Amino acid sequence: MIFRQLFEPVSSTYTYLLADPVTRRAVLVDPVVEEIETYAKLLGELDLTLVYTLETHVHADHVTAGAALRERFGSKTVVHHDGGAACADVPVTHGDHIRVDSIDLEVRETPGHTNGCVAYVGADRVFTGDALLIGGCGRTDFQQGDAGRLYDSVHEQIFSLPPDTLVYPAHDYKGRTISTVKEELATNARLGGGKTKAELVEIMANLKLAYPKQIDRAVPANQQCGREAIPQG
Repeated sequence: MIFRQLFEPVSSTYTYLLADPVTRRAVLVDPVVEEIETYAKLLGELDLTLVYTLETHVHADHVTAGAALRERFGSKTVVHHDGGAACADVPVTHGDHIRVDSIDLEVRETPGHTNGCVAYVGADRVFTGDALLIGGCGRTDFQQGDAGRLYDSVHEQIFSLPPDTLVYPAHDYKGRTISTVKEELATNARLGGGKTKAELVEIMANLKLAYPKQIDRAVPANQQCGREAIPQG
């Protein structure tokens, strides 16, 4: 498998490229609209055809490149059916699979950060979105957030994976790029180390986080798969 991890510094977002090495068909997980030229250049350099863009949820901290990539490359947008994005070409639900030749990603619902959060599970890795971050988790104080539900989602859908499963989150703010299920189960400050659901609920209730800088732009745009943010010209 061809695999690349890309980083957008303003929102500290990771985007992931996966492609079949024989057919050269590819998917992008959580693309950011400001980085569309980076993706286009990489697709060209690797001689890849973009088939799908996969969203782990309707983001509040950046605008997706899903619609822009669809318009430019003919790719299809994939969003959970409860994500609030009626624009999606492929609305998915728990247990669905996104398949591109040798790439097979299982959809697992992980609500708690938002109602429409999903993780995409491959053969040896999981793309966790904001549900599980390295050493932490996404906030639960807006967009249908529910700390208790997030706790259940992560423990049932992600921590139940094989211990050596590679964890690739949607963000990291400290330069970390990868973890494992075993490591997060043991050391995650919010969800691991034997933390109870009540402890997570208390932690999340006392974070006192600032209002997200891009939420008023990002959520409405992402409910249109980023359509209003397509660069003009």
